[in-house]
Amino acid sequence: MYTFLRNLMFQLEPEKAHYFAMNSLQMGCRFTSLKKIIQQNCSFNHPKLEKKLWGLTFKNPVGLGAGFDKNAIYLDALDCLGFGFVEIGTVTPKPQLGNEKPRLFRLPKDKALINRMGFNNDGVLAIQKRLDLWRNKTNTKHLSNLIVGANIGKNKDTPNEEASSDYCLCFNSLYDTADYFVLNVSSPNTPGLRALQEKEALREIVSRVQNANYGKTKPKPILLKIAPDLSNQAIDDIIELAEETKLAGLVISNTTIGRESLKHTSKVQIDAIGAGGLSGAPLYQKSNNILNYVATQTQYRLPIIGSGGIFTGEQAVEKIKMGASLIQVWTGFIYEGPGIAKNICKTILQNE
Repeated sequence: MYTFLRNLMFQLEPEKAHYFAMNSLQMGCRFTSLKKIIQQNCSFNHPKLEKKLWGLTFKNPVGLGAGFDKNAIYLDALDCLGFGFVEIGTVTPKPQLGNEKPRLFRLPKDKALINRMGFNNDGVLAIQKRLDLWRNKTNTKHLSNLIVGANIGKNKDTPNEEASSDYCLCFNSLYDTADYFVLNVSSPNTPGLRALQEKEALREIVSRVQNANYGKTKPKPILLKIAPDLSNQAIDDIIELAEETKLAGLVISNTTIGRESLKHTSKVQIDAIGAGGLSGAPLYQKSNNILNYVATQTQYRLPIIGSGGIFTGEQAVEKIKMGASLIQVWTGFIYEGPGIAKNICKTILQNE
């Protein structure tokens, strides 16, 4: 059934298809009877799937990665689909239109996407208000136990030497409404952003955000999302900094700028698409290599959210066995459909 719907949706331009599908799902979830049908078909609950981490209780370890619900618009709908957590953003201090369109491309032969979105979002104040309203509604009516993380970044026009102020502003603004935070310094779609992964630049950002965090009554988990294109030396520097600054963990990994893992898409098409981050099936092994390296180097002490190329429950279990505490999907959701969280949860339970 979903294959048929996906083929229809793939006739639309990717961004239009995304908003059409999510707006339709969100509208459907407003009707109690339809919402129950969606939940029954797309979610799977079991006490053994619960994961306690950072003082938070995740109903299951399957999350939706940042970039899908940038503006915290679709949390009700995504909760119906059985995700244990959703990461909103990337959120920047000021609203951004992002890069020029087209900026999202499907590579169906490789089960992949290339995007150069450019942190398009409504800005932290609008997102804070929206998330606050959702929190108040769900808490009052006991509607949801969905964990919501906030992926935060800098505005495109903010110089790198002032980037830490953008991250702090976003953290302080969303502190009361987000359960955890992810510092995004690894997107390839904001010029110069990946330079912030260098040790001293990164220390400035992490230290300032952690200082703000520890000034709060109840500090929140702060994680760092890293690129899959880093050298072992760069990863070692990040591990050292993560331990030094007491980061809660790492998200491994963001999209890749490499194209060598594309096996079925023509070079002509790849060249025509141009720059952007590659996600989906071709990223799976590359992200696994980084995950395995970090887990081994830290002797499994540092919590990891495993992300990159997960389409099946078996792939999720492999990342967990490598050392991931939680996993995230994104491109797999597009290709596998709304039952992906349910299918992964069932497989994880069978491997308990």
